[in-house]
Amino acid sequence: MRQFGKALSTASALVLSFAVLAGCGPRKEAEVPTKGELNLYTARHYDADLELYKAFTKATGIKVNRLEMGPDQLIERMKAEGDASPADVILTSDAGALWRAEQAGLFQPIQSAVLNEKIPAGLRDPQNEWFGFSRRARVIAYDKAKVKPEEVATYEALAEPRFKGKVCVRSSDNVYNLSLMSALIERWGQDKALTWAKGVVANMARPPQGGDIEQIKAIGAGVCDVALTNTYYYLRLVRSGDAGDKATAEKVALSFPNLDGHGTHVNISGGGVARYAPHKDAAVKFLEFLATDEAQEIFAGANNEYPAVASVKPPALVAQYSNFTADPMPVTTYGARQAEAQAVFDKAGWR
Repeated sequence: MRQFGKALSTASALVLSFAVLAGCGPRKEAEVPTKGELNLYTARHYDADLELYKAFTKATGIKVNRLEMGPDQLIERMKAEGDASPADVILTSDAGALWRAEQAGLFQPIQSAVLNEKIPAGLRDPQNEWFGFSRRARVIAYDKAKVKPEEVATYEALAEPRFKGKVCVRSSDNVYNLSLMSALIERWGQDKALTWAKGVVANMARPPQGGDIEQIKAIGAGVCDVALTNTYYYLRLVRSGDAGDKATAEKVALSFPNLDGHGTHVNISGGGVARYAPHKDAAVKFLEFLATDEAQEIFAGANNEYPAVASVKPPALVAQYSNFTADPMPVTTYGARQAEAQAVFDKAGWR
């Protein structure tokens, strides 16, 4: 099996990247004896994930070398590295991003009885190239003083005249929106999905901009009355120690829209073993660790996501927002319809 150092000598651009990572943190941690190492390429940008890596190292003795970048950067970097890539595991948010990496040939299928047992079939790739380890719902945030819950009970509501000039959204090329549109196309067909997108564009309070938290804060600032967001961003504001964040959270509520009677659109964050992983055994152990109760509780407790493993109960705060029906649509659908989704957005003028 190739060693990480050999791979780095072939891909010289990575020497600096991981050297810098290795130099970070207290020296005493770097000197702790380990039982191997794991090279992680991650597009998850959450500080809470550091708890996962520490817990894995504590449980296995395997050191985690982390390189963080955006999902598109990750894919392009690994394509350029080819079989010299030192990556062992790829993590990213959204099934659409996982599908892109799969289509680029960046994963390898693995056989794991643990993952097959714990991760539901609808949350993983049929060929076992990637697995979902946390769930997130894409919901409607709204101003409690201006909007009644029943007015935002469906995704269609965002396109209705009631919300003319009152909708905030992020850009159409954001993978969260692309995956939602993919689900709408699957349920409605392209014509209805396009009509909906045009209606949302006509209702926008401003051009698409910012991330999910910016949409929620725009509601708090009175820029708009409703917005699309992933649940954990709102819960991040609820838990914030900043007075302004708390004031925004108190002003805003969440609606879990029903998609044609099937429930709320739910996505995943997940990962798989890299195609040329030099430490494949460690990589499989890492993925299996992410399905343990300990790791699932970290996903939910540290980053306010929903566990992917059904037997794991979310912490109190997340549990308060767990009483909804999740659309059972397989998450693989989102990736397969990405191109169609972007085409619909483009036709609608959703920038």
